[in-house]
Amino acid sequence: MSTTCAIAGGGPAGAVLALLLARAGVEVTLLEKHADFLRDFRGDTIHPSTMEVLDELGLSERFHTMIPRTMTGLEMWLDDGVVELVSLKGLGSRYPYIAFVPQWDFLNMITEAARRYPTFRLLMEAEVVGLIREGGAVRGVRYRDRDGEHELRATLTVGADGRHSDVRRAAGLVPVEQGAPMDVVWFRLPREEGDPVTTFGRITTGRMMVAINRSEYWQLAYLIPKGGFDHLRAGGIEALRSSVGELLPFLAGRTGRLASFDQVSELRVAINRLRRWHRPGLLLIGDAAHAMSPIFGVGINLAIQDAVAAANLLAGPLRAGRPVPESLLHRLQRRRTPPTAITQFAQQIFQDRLVRPALKGVPRPVRLPRDLPSVPILGPLMRRFIGLGVLPEHVRTPEAPPKVPARPASTRPGA
Repeated sequence: MSTTCAIAGGGPAGAVLALLLARAGVEVTLLEKHADFLRDFRGDTIHPSTMEVLDELGLSERFHTMIPRTMTGLEMWLDDGVVELVSLKGLGSRYPYIAFVPQWDFLNMITEAARRYPTFRLLMEAEVVGLIREGGAVRGVRYRDRDGEHELRATLTVGADGRHSDVRRAAGLVPVEQGAPMDVVWFRLPREEGDPVTTFGRITTGRMMVAINRSEYWQLAYLIPKGGFDHLRAGGIEALRSSVGELLPFLAGRTGRLASFDQVSELRVAINRLRRWHRPGLLLIGDAAHAMSPIFGVGINLAIQDAVAAANLLAGPLRAGRPVPESLLHRLQRRRTPPTAITQFAQQIFQDRLVRPALKGVPRPVRLPRDLPSVPILGPLMRRFIGLGVLPEHVRTPEAPPKVPARPASTRPGA
C-alpha cells in the first residue's frame, strides 16, 4: 500500500495536517493507534489562534455548536484574595475567548471534514512499529493492526504521535530536556449550582491546583513535585481528598466521590525540544518535536500552528508528486522554532518563579498586581501571547477543485 504523505498520530497536529493536505488535493493517510479518539484528560483548551484557523476552513459554525463553555480570562486565588492574570477582552480577534471542547469531539470534527475529500484515508488501530528506509531516506512506515503487520510507503512521513513518539524513537532523534519542577494529577468532581463560574488557579503555601469549569463537573489539575506521584499514592486517597477540600472548601463535601487512585490520571510534565525536526523523507511536528508544559494551556494550539505551517510549505510539492527536499523541511523548522522556544521560555519562567517556590512551601513567592491585564505593555502582551501566540499561522493552501471524471469513450455507432 502506498500514499503521498503518511501521518502517524491522530492528535490535533496530525489530524489538522491531514485535513489541510487532503483539502489541497494531496493523497494522505492518517494512522491512529487507538480504536477511537476517546481519551480523558487530554488537553482541550482551544485558543483564538486555532478558532481563526477553523474559521478559514469553514468549520467555525460546526465547532461552536460543540462548545459547552468559554473563558475570557484566568484568575489566581490566593489566601489573601484574587489576582486576575489575563483577560482576552480587547484581543482584536473575532474570538476573544478560550473554548473548552473535549478533544475527542474536536478530532471527530476534523476527521469528518477530511473525509469529504477523496484523497484522505484514516486507519484506526494502526500502530506504527518502524520506518521504511531506502537510500538513506525514510520511505514510509511499518504498522500493525488487527490483521497483522503491514507496510505503507510514502513520499513524506510525518511523526505527529505525541511526546512519547514511536516515529521519533525509530528515527533515532532524541529531544533535549529543559526540565519541569512538577507533575500533574488530573481528576474530576461534580459541579453544583452556586459553584464559581470561572476557571481559576488556587495557590497556597506548599500546594497548587487548577480548577476548570466543564459545566457538569470540575476538571481538576493538582500539582505535585516532580516524581512525587508514588509518594502521593502512598499517603492514601484520603489525604488527597483532604488536601482538595482545604484548597477549595466548596468542594469539601464532594471529595468522597474520589474513591480511589483509579479515578486519577498522572501527567508527567516535560518541556523538551528536538535539535533537528527532520530526516530525509521524515518530519516531526507537535509534541513529537517539542513537548510543552500545561502552563497556559497552549500545547494543542502550538501543535496546530505547526500543522498549518507544514501544509502551507509542503502541499504544493506533495500534490505535484515531487520529493520534498530536506531543505524545505528545515525551512519549516526554522519558522516554527522561535515561537516554540519563546513559549517554552515563558513556561519555564512561570514554573521557576511561581510553581517551584509554591510547591517548596515558599509563602507568596511572587508579588503579582491584583489586576495584571490593566498593567501597560505587560497586560496586552499577555493577552496576545495567550490568545494568538508568538507567530500565528493562517491557512494559505487553496482548496483543490474536485477531480472531474474522465469522459468515457463515445459509443455512438460509427464513432
